[in-house]
Amino acid sequence: MSEPAARPMLSGMSRSRFQLGAVLGVNQTLSWGMTFYLPAIVAGPAAESLGQTPFRVLGAFSWSLLVSAFFAPHVGRWIDRHGGRGSLLASVIVMAAGLAVLGVGQNLAFWFLGWTIIGAGMAMGLYDAAFATAGGLLGQDAGPVITGITLVAGFASTLFWTLGSLLIASLGWRGLLLAYAGGMLLVNLPMVWLLVPPAPPRPRSAEVNGPRPPGHARTVALVAGFFAVRWFLTSAIAVNVLDLFRGIGLSAAEAIGIAALVGPSQVAGRIMEWLLGGRFGLLNRARVAALLYPLGAVLLLAGGPYAAAGFAVLYGMSNGIMTINRGTLPLALFGAQGYARILGWLAVPVQLAQAIAPSVTAPLVDMLTAQQVLLLSGAAAGVAALFLLPLRLPGKSRA
Repeated sequence: MSEPAARPMLSGMSRSRFQLGAVLGVNQTLSWGMTFYLPAIVAGPAAESLGQTPFRVLGAFSWSLLVSAFFAPHVGRWIDRHGGRGSLLASVIVMAAGLAVLGVGQNLAFWFLGWTIIGAGMAMGLYDAAFATAGGLLGQDAGPVITGITLVAGFASTLFWTLGSLLIASLGWRGLLLAYAGGMLLVNLPMVWLLVPPAPPRPRSAEVNGPRPPGHARTVALVAGFFAVRWFLTSAIAVNVLDLFRGIGLSAAEAIGIAALVGPSQVAGRIMEWLLGGRFGLLNRARVAALLYPLGAVLLLAGGPYAAAGFAVLYGMSNGIMTINRGTLPLALFGAQGYARILGWLAVPVQLAQAIAPSVTAPLVDMLTAQQVLLLSGAAAGVAALFLLPLRLPGKSRA
């Protein structure tokens, strides 16, 4: 008697999780597309209109990542106490305000102010907040929802680079920013308000302030080191990818076509993670995914467009799975209690790495050949993969 009665309940839970993953995935697509992927569309026209260099205009975006890193731990603590829905709602309003400031500002000071506001909003509403929202609602069962979020949001860059390029031609860069601000308030805000359930607030006694298990600090350092190195490399490659591909002998058309493989490969990696998730341990999947990047770099030694395409595919798959791991690894290693707080602290080195990578690596890109830069990045990714080897899930001797 109990088994038939249980089936509708399990079915309902499955539908709820699917809906949560889909809603948060759309939320993240909109939030990432209208903020993080915005500079690629508006930086050039804005710099020209404001009478500034592209370096200064893009510097405001790097500044926003530093602002986001500052706020991330505070946001994590707040989510642990109150649940993630409120943070996501506030983030939409804050991001919209920042976009409006960018759209009406007439000088560089307003441009930096707008990106400062957006930086705070990104801390409150991008992946870490969405993962923490899922973790607060589902606990240790949030892994598949986190995968679903990243699977849907994996199209954010492709969608919004295309949409932004179309809209800016008719609206101008200021009109685009104001349209995005309106989209945040008219689409993103009511969607989160109506479809993301609130999590019951947790008392302060539920926070993780007591003694940590042995090896906790070492585990945090290894996880933080892995993600910081990988996001540093991803940020550095992203701003130089076309020049690097042309530097290894590809034509301009070949470089653009092969670079375009990275986005779909990220989604393919996430689909593979979703399909194979139940067959291999989480840590083993993360380790294999981490090795795809250095393996792709080795392919470049063969030279030619096919080798470059192989690198782009493996690099993209590795990055796609790594984004899932950013949510699932901390949940598995540290548990659901205090999960948002852990994500907030892990976000600090990641966002600092993202912010400084383009400037720090610029001299190397000028000094070395393109192949040397890509091989060096692959070697650094291989070192980062070693950080995952000592990790063990709680209560298990092996991954």
